[in-house]
Amino acid sequence: MFEPLQTERLILRNWQDSDRELFFEINSDEQVMAFFPFRRTRHQANEMMDFLAGEISKDGFGFTPIELRKTRECIGFCGLHKCASDINFPKGSVEIGWRLSSRFWGKGYASEAALKWLEFGFSRLSLDKIVSFAVHDNHASTAVMKRIGMRADPARDFDHPGVPKNRPELIRHVYYEIASADWNKPGT
Repeated sequence: MFEPLQTERLILRNWQDSDRELFFEINSDEQVMAFFPFRRTRHQANEMMDFLAGEISKDGFGFTPIELRKTRECIGFCGLHKCASDINFPKGSVEIGWRLSSRFWGKGYASEAALKWLEFGFSRLSLDKIVSFAVHDNHASTAVMKRIGMRADPARDFDHPGVPKNRPELIRHVYYEIASADWNKPGT
């Protein structure tokens, strides 16, 4: 079972049934999903949330809810996830990702949660490297990647195989990574 992680303002915890409404809101919101080729129906959102909860149970980590410590309100999710096999990354690559309700953008929550997950990945999972990727025009996500110390590697940018050809503006993805050796070094 995943033991919740805490930061100054956040709790990163297991999924609860009470998170379903927020998870649906995020996955159906045009603004939040602007760089995804689809929006999820309520049924699809429930299935995805159940899948994510199962991943945590199986691996001991995953994409988990972000809860505000002060109000106990779920505001989105963040975490580590094993990269899909259809993406041309080294076998066993682990990505960091996040998605927050637009009501909570611009407050530093994604960076705060992601930094805690980097600490978990390097300290508790002993990962050598953590990667992240986003649509090349998703400047908000790449800004978070930079804030948490990740570095771009343009030679590894790629066309995402899961994006339909009728959405060419979403196909090209940028690649970022951070190595364990660079974690918590001055300047990162």
